[in-house]
Amino acid sequence: MKVKIHTLFQYLLETTEAAPEAIVGFSLSGSPRLGDYLSYLDPNLSLDWNSRDFRGLPELRDHVLAQAGLTGVCTPADVLITAGAAEANYLSIMQRLQPGERIVIETPGWPQAEVLAKAKGAEIVKVARAEAEGWRLPLDRLAAAVTPGTRMIFLTNPNNPTGDLMSAADLAEVVAIADRVGAWLLVDEVYAGLEWDGPRAPSIAGLYARGITTGSVSKALGLQGLRTGWMICPDAGQMRDALILRENSSEIMNVMGEVIAEVALRPARYATALERARAEGAENLRQMNAWVAAQDHLTWVPPKAGLIGLARLPDSVDSDAFARFLLAPPYRTFLLPGSAYDLPGHIRLGVGGGAAVRLQDGLDRLSQALHDWQFAR
Repeated sequence: MKVKIHTLFQYLLETTEAAPEAIVGFSLSGSPRLGDYLSYLDPNLSLDWNSRDFRGLPELRDHVLAQAGLTGVCTPADVLITAGAAEANYLSIMQRLQPGERIVIETPGWPQAEVLAKAKGAEIVKVARAEAEGWRLPLDRLAAAVTPGTRMIFLTNPNNPTGDLMSAADLAEVVAIADRVGAWLLVDEVYAGLEWDGPRAPSIAGLYARGITTGSVSKALGLQGLRTGWMICPDAGQMRDALILRENSSEIMNVMGEVIAEVALRPARYATALERARAEGAENLRQMNAWVAAQDHLTWVPPKAGLIGLARLPDSVDSDAFARFLLAPPYRTFLLPGSAYDLPGHIRLGVGGGAAVRLQDGLDRLSQALHDWQFAR
């Protein structure tokens, strides 16, 4: 079975050329410029691969462990540098999950796992997060869904797209659920480090022998264009299988991505960048919360972590039609409809991008469009 497009990507493809003047729902921190890194780049750097290790620059893998709080818990051999967290998820699912095997996923959640599982011909079991419960992962329903024969559990923490955050105690319970049946536990942690309500949760690779952590420099550091991420797992067989599949897909990481990511993740620089991203995100979140509170028929559960959340539209408003209405003149404002996550009564709001995204302009246009929608229909 071939890989089919998911709704989120389909909407992005269809609206790429729309040239919006404002964005409400920015999902990553403000992006640095290449000039911020030029003084660290050697003009004699070969644009071949890194010539040192197929798994990624050794110092970069050290930094990956450090930012995840796994130094001394996992080793650099437990880290593989990948083309973003998306490739790390791909390598794990395609190697570990076979046709007919069961994968348990959350909803709403990052749609990649479901797309790949369908392509593999796997059995997919969904565990629903409920808005009325603050979008928390229902551990009792997860436990009921994970039965003997379950091969893999796929989760995001912080949750993408609701911003819910599982605690260390929650993760310990999830590990016990997975371990009971010997399932692999794959946790996408791309928003880790951007917590608004509580400390950063421990990375799953340090808690479970079959735990797989994936992450990247895209969200918290705004370096999406580098396409540089990672997989961390203490299982040597998993890491070798992932390396073999990567050799037959993207083959080896891009050297420029590795070099710049290594600079970005140097502990002092990383701490400064994360502090700035958290300050900018917190200010935008304060602004967003105030704006939502002022809307008559719009509600949301503010994210505990990460840069995005889901807002519920009035009952009469369909998210797809409204998103296209908002994108057209005179509003020219982009947001992602909730249908991207199988929630057509919602829209995705975001607090990323810092001051450069002109969030208030976008929110003003969104308010006007919500008002005008009632008269346009």
